[in-house]
Amino acid sequence: MISDLFLSEFDEETKKTRATLERVPIKADFKPHAKSMPLGKLAPHVAQLPEFGVTVLTTPELDFSNRSFTPLAFESAEQLVKAFEDGAAKVRYALRNTPDEAWKQSWKLSFQGKPIFSGSRFLAYRQMFLNHLVHHRAQLGVYLRLNDKPLPATYGPSADDTMGF
Repeated sequence: MISDLFLSEFDEETKKTRATLERVPIKADFKPHAKSMPLGKLAPHVAQLPEFGVTVLTTPELDFSNRSFTPLAFESAEQLVKAFEDGAAKVRYALRNTPDEAWKQSWKLSFQGKPIFSGSRFLAYRQMFLNHLVHHRAQLGVYLRLNDKPLPATYGPSADDTMGF
């Protein structure tokens, strides 16, 4: 099954994201640039992204304007990790239950009917969810570095987490 291939990748990205969220300092207003998202918005966004992954895997489309959404409060690294873990468990369940034929089905993302993304569920999952998660996790890595927090290993050891190398 196609989903079996995605499960091992998802599990690896989940571990790396958890390790990053565990190190997030509680500095809600911190941002490295005037155009950057503040840490108090970015870290909760990463923690809540699995909710979007479930939507991609279980619905044919999403119009952001028709969805009620409550942003996660920015309270602690533990709270971020718990929210992320809860959502990741739901993504994992949805992945296990996504039949092969569903990956080819159309999936759309819009806002007030205006298209943001239209393509296969496969592309929506990879580009709009998983790559999106990795992208924002990398941003968090910059925020960690600029706050003198150790970076976890991701695709090999970091300067802070050498894993015995």
